[in-house]
Amino acid sequence: MGSVLYLNRGLERKERALPSQAPDPESLLRPGYNCCAVAHAERVAFLVDADAYFRAFYEAALRARRSITILGWDFNSQTRLHFDPVPEGGPPALLGDFLNYLVARRRSLHVRVLNWDYPMVFGTDREFPPLYGFGWKPAHRVHLRYDDTHPVGGSQHQKIVLIDDAIAFSGGIDLTVRRWDTPEHRPSDPRRTAYRAPYPPFHDVMVALDGEAAGALAAIARERWQLATGQKLKPVAAEQDPWPPSLEPDLRSVEAGIARTLPPRGEQPAIREVERLYLDMIASAKRQIYIENQYFTAPRLAAALEKRLAEPQGPEIVLVLRLLSHGWLEEHTMHVLRTRLIRRLRQADRYGRFDVYYPHVPELASGCCLDVHSKVMIVDDRSLRIGSANLCNRSMGMDTECDVLIESRGKPDVAAGIIDFRDRLLAEHLGVSVQALRDEIGKSPTLNGAIAALRHDARSLRELDDIKDWPDVIHEIAAVADPEEPIALEFLISDRSAGPGAPLGPAWGRLALFALAIVALSALWRYTPLAHIVTAENTIAWAKEFGGQPWAPWTVMLAYTPACFVMFPRPLITLACVVAFGPWMGFLYALFGIVGSSIVTYYVGKRMRRDTVRRLAGPRLDRMVNVLKKHGLLAMTLLRLVPIAPFAVEGIVAGAVRLGLWQLTAGTAIGMLPGTLVTTVFGDQLETALSGGEINWWLVGGCAALLVGGSLLVKRWFSKMAGRMDVQAGGQPG
Repeated sequence: MGSVLYLNRGLERKERALPSQAPDPESLLRPGYNCCAVAHAERVAFLVDADAYFRAFYEAALRARRSITILGWDFNSQTRLHFDPVPEGGPPALLGDFLNYLVARRRSLHVRVLNWDYPMVFGTDREFPPLYGFGWKPAHRVHLRYDDTHPVGGSQHQKIVLIDDAIAFSGGIDLTVRRWDTPEHRPSDPRRTAYRAPYPPFHDVMVALDGEAAGALAAIARERWQLATGQKLKPVAAEQDPWPPSLEPDLRSVEAGIARTLPPRGEQPAIREVERLYLDMIASAKRQIYIENQYFTAPRLAAALEKRLAEPQGPEIVLVLRLLSHGWLEEHTMHVLRTRLIRRLRQADRYGRFDVYYPHVPELASGCCLDVHSKVMIVDDRSLRIGSANLCNRSMGMDTECDVLIESRGKPDVAAGIIDFRDRLLAEHLGVSVQALRDEIGKSPTLNGAIAALRHDARSLRELDDIKDWPDVIHEIAAVADPEEPIALEFLISDRSAGPGAPLGPAWGRLALFALAIVALSALWRYTPLAHIVTAENTIAWAKEFGGQPWAPWTVMLAYTPACFVMFPRPLITLACVVAFGPWMGFLYALFGIVGSSIVTYYVGKRMRRDTVRRLAGPRLDRMVNVLKKHGLLAMTLLRLVPIAPFAVEGIVAGAVRLGLWQLTAGTAIGMLPGTLVTTVFGDQLETALSGGEINWWLVGGCAALLVGGSLLVKRWFSKMAGRMDVQAGGQPG
């Protein structure tokens, strides 16, 4: 718990005087167990939707003197902070230009942005890094860095912004595109665009705090910055109050608890304060639990809610989620898991105290919904929580998270403020005034009863009742997409995580070698005949010459095996196959190589000790053992079609559970067929273009159409097979 000690050192003097340090019957917070710090905030404001947050950040940043620190899952310089007219020479409205403007006008100011170093699969909506003069260029004292310290499959998910360490913003909203919206959530708002394309309504929440609570969040940000960059930052002493002038506090003089999730690092265990605080909040509820969240897939939290529903006098539970998932993959992973948990809670609801809703906005385009992205939990009038953590497994132990909890601790004004915020959220979703909601709550014996009375056909809350059941095989495979902890790959990669004495900064030696290699290649290209030798024509000729060697097919087929262990991109080998051997033979060699590499991983798994496989697989993959045995071919095919685990890991687990070899090979061949075919067509047309020929756009277009059509067929086949297995299983929900 080194991180806890680090934070506690910074807050030690003040925390001795806080009520939370002694046993307090009014408080849930226990530093070192379900939070890392409890600190005082003189002012607290709840910022509902990004329009309010962006404006508050804009005003506070204008008042910054020494430091602005931004931690996020995403950062985009093209984010528009407001839509007011911008006077000539005044502060720009675009985030990147605004930050450059701030440091230009105040020489003492440094801006530090720590963005998640994301994999390319998340790159469609992200801004290209400002390298080599492309796009936005940060000014001299705007320091943009990328955090790559997370484990494989994990992410930096904390959203924290500090202004002179005196005011902190924390919650679910990143300073990026596709976030801005107002509480009206109009179906068509011309301001709600990203890169000139409209996006659906978006709902999220942030909290602003000052005082020692802001200082505690600043300590988390400094620790994160040091871990990612190796640079140690000093605390900042504010020269003046940066609180936004137009932001009226919702609460005054409160104690705030800060809970984190941090994945294990080296010999340091994971920190799971977020999960423990969720469980403690659920257990403490007396009358009502109100939840808003993007996801609902965490079985431990569902079990805690299920336990409360079984009590004759337990609390009622109101859960607000979004209607739809983002894309086919999420629909068949996170959506499947959500469906199972909701069905489970409804079956446990013997006393009629559980309801699940989604915000309905009329006149939205087909396939769109209001995107509920908030992470809020309110228990009675006693505790209010806003943060970055979703109700999913990865937020409990895989990603970095940060949540803030406000407690009333018997103070009537704070208790009233907590209820006011809950009513404000519900009124927004119901499309009614806060007063109308309060009047109905006064007449209804339950919160769900008041919601039911106020629901209408226009914008309102609607019951999430279209719950499709999925068989166990689909559920277990989907569960791999939401792991509780990082997948252990000790035998695949050497662990260079920071142990005692290990450097916390990036691998400067490797970066220097890479930069030196680039400089050397550039010099060779500029000052030697290399540019005249390595031409497109010569490259193709060399590939053809290689393809004419009798040993060449074996070389490329065998190359897929080490590639799968070191996670080298297989499509690059396939492209080389197509150029060297032509599309037909290149496709066959690629498919044989992929299947062959899966057989190698299979036999590695068969010979590996069970405890090693168990450590490799983790708890989620461990639950797939029975599924692979029952539905081997289908399970293997789905695992290859849906990229939710490393290729080698899937083969090793299949070998460990003694899956039939024919099921592994057939499942791999079927599952990898579409991607290999697309890569083959692309490689063939690439060779044509490099040879000076004309690209067959009809073929490219046909391939794209086949890919789209194939995706739809796979989706239909997926549902059809799920239905068959459901019948075989007796149609019983899990």
